Amino acid sequence: MSTPIEGNPSKKKNTSVRIPWGLRPAMRALAAVAPRLAADVALRLFRTPPRHGASELESRVLDGARTSTLEVPATPEPIPVWIWGEGPPVLLVHGWGSRGARLGSFVEPLAAAGHSLIAFDAPGHGAARERLSSLPQFIFAIEAAARKHGPFAAIVAHSMGGAATTLAMGRGVRADRVVFLAPAADPAGYVRWFVSMLGLPEAIARGMQERIVGKFGMEWLEFDVVAAARKMTAPLLVFHDAQDSEVPVSSGEAIASAWAGSTLVKTEGLGHKRIVHDEAVVRQAVHFLERNPLSRRERAG
Repeated sequence: MSTPIEGNPSKKKNTSVRIPWGLRPAMRALAAVAPRLAADVALRLFRTPPRHGASELESRVLDGARTSTLEVPATPEPIPVWIWGEGPPVLLVHGWGSRGARLGSFVEPLAAAGHSLIAFDAPGHGAARERLSSLPQFIFAIEAAARKHGPFAAIVAHSMGGAATTLAMGRGVRADRVVFLAPAADPAGYVRWFVSMLGLPEAIARGMQERIVGKFGMEWLEFDVVAAARKMTAPLLVFHDAQDSEVPVSSGEAIASAWAGSTLVKTEGLGHKRIVHDEAVVRQAVHFLERNPLSRRERAG
């Protein structure tokens, strides 16, 4: 079972999720007789991201990296880290169901510009040994990377990585500049969405929320990405595709609108995944990170 916790489910249907046949009636039956157990099972399903092997590009990028590990709070096993280049550090943060090398298109141009690049596979992702994951663990991983490698000259983040970066910066992680690719604005809302997809009562969602708060020690209000964005001051460049079917463009718009001094660049035809490798997007992002701001009206392409 693969379940993203990205985007803004209230705005647009997420087309990347398939609920296996038979799971809905089984979960409804369990909720009717053992609601606490149903909440436990639903949470485990929710916290299990899909895993994918590295693509040819990702494998090639990883071959040139130095390797390390990172201890992450609330995660039993250390997570893998890859480092390229020398100079002011730039953190790369992948999204749900992805891996650190997903942002590999940024490695060569930023290393050539005199930066070091740091990427990790979040808990439950890529080469990480831990099977389960969550938004708090993404936040904790970013904070752990900042303690070891920061403060950052920049952070580049995709999808739920953008949400986690915003929340981590709200908790004190420092970055001089930030680039988001198709960022998620309401990842916490996916608990309600996931429960509704399974046809379960709202009480199951409340039970899942209580378990997340209890396990990770963060209040539910702390997952409000837009509220955190309103407190940010670092220059931000957001790319979001108008045809993104996984995280709607309204998410990028909401974050950019809340974040002072941000710039939103809408693309066409790149969707949710290809945007991370598009040459025009990468070129403009690197240009921005080299402290040459884009016009607010400029469009990728």
